[in-house]
Amino acid sequence: MVAVGGSIGTGLLLGSAAALEMAGPGVIISYIVAAFIAYTVAMALGELASTHPSAGSFGVYGELYLSPYLGFLCRAAYWAAIAFSIGAELVASAAYMAYWLPAVPAEAWILVFSALLLSVNLRDVGSFGRFEFWFSMIKFSTIVLFILAGSALLLAGRVPPQYTAQAGFLPKGLIAPLSAAFWAIYAFGGVEMLAVTTGESDSSKNIPRATRLTIFMLASVYLGAIVVLVGVMPSNHAGVSESPFVSVLRLARIPAAAYFMNFVVLTAALSGANAKLYVASRLLFSMGRTGWAPASLGKLNASGSPRLALLVSSYGIVTALIIEKWVPGQAFVYIMGAAFSGLIFSWVVSLAAHISFRRRLTQEQVANLPMRSWLGIWGSIIGFVMATIAVIHTLFASHANEVGGFVFFFVLSIAYLVLQRRRSRLQS
Repeated sequence: MVAVGGSIGTGLLLGSAAALEMAGPGVIISYIVAAFIAYTVAMALGELASTHPSAGSFGVYGELYLSPYLGFLCRAAYWAAIAFSIGAELVASAAYMAYWLPAVPAEAWILVFSALLLSVNLRDVGSFGRFEFWFSMIKFSTIVLFILAGSALLLAGRVPPQYTAQAGFLPKGLIAPLSAAFWAIYAFGGVEMLAVTTGESDSSKNIPRATRLTIFMLASVYLGAIVVLVGVMPSNHAGVSESPFVSVLRLARIPAAAYFMNFVVLTAALSGANAKLYVASRLLFSMGRTGWAPASLGKLNASGSPRLALLVSSYGIVTALIIEKWVPGQAFVYIMGAAFSGLIFSWVVSLAAHISFRRRLTQEQVANLPMRSWLGIWGSIIGFVMATIAVIHTLFASHANEVGGFVFFFVLSIAYLVLQRRRSRLQS
């Protein structure tokens, strides 16, 4: 449920508006492509995590099966990106609150919700798990109800289907759905959190079941929600000022339903931020324990929470405040774009590590794995190629992405050389 909670957040509930605006009804193709890539990642990580449960997850697998450099780069880039993306959830939360209380500044809501998230994460992991479970269940159940209600509206003829109403199914051309796949992949971002939580799982036997359940829940809910959303909402009405799910219910004139849905998407954003703060702190804690970050970050408080790693990982709260002040109308889009690079890079490394992992095993060892993907090594190869294309497309989509991406990875590479030299001195 941590993985589900981390995924079902602003990527779907607010980011789907930008994707719909970009590709029109063809955004359905974007989500199908993203679902397949996410499936290959989930299966690869499921195999690796059931064999090596670890809070370092994909960073550890990258180090074991690829190289220490890629293992560090993967963890550091993902930590920086996911901690930064906490700001996207908080900016979205402030936007949802404006639906009820437009006079209250967005910065005030960001500070209030930040205090709530920090207090939850500083408690023991059991308390965090219960909080995240119920928040995830609220939004999961509500989206299922949205799918059923939207389907009823379409089938009953209360809302005319919009699949071809606005200049056809592909009004922006064949390439538009591939461009919009950026938003769809980000919406599935969170499946990799499953591997991080295995470091605190009470049994490795839970991992295969959790992996299959997570990807099934996400794929069915996402694809169902997008199909209904596209059918009900005209693409020329899409925008990121409010959740399109709220817009649909208002367009359908369902009494008070928009108020309820706004509450749900608010809890979804807070749940996503909560899960991301948890995962970011555990990754930084893992790096502190293995010498890839200051040792003080690898310590726990009396409740078993990595307090210092948690506080450092909350820097996304500060960036949210700065960006909301600097570009309030586009804060969400800016943060989403910056967070995407670290997320998709972790997918690429995870798939490459799984390919290397499978190549080292005999047929007998593969048969004895705690969990096996029916796609096998070929699923990871196809997923790796598609994820790599997404990385390249994102980097070269704009000059700012190109420069920012190369500077980001260059700085992390310098950090690796410095830390590697320090680790070598300590070991000698």
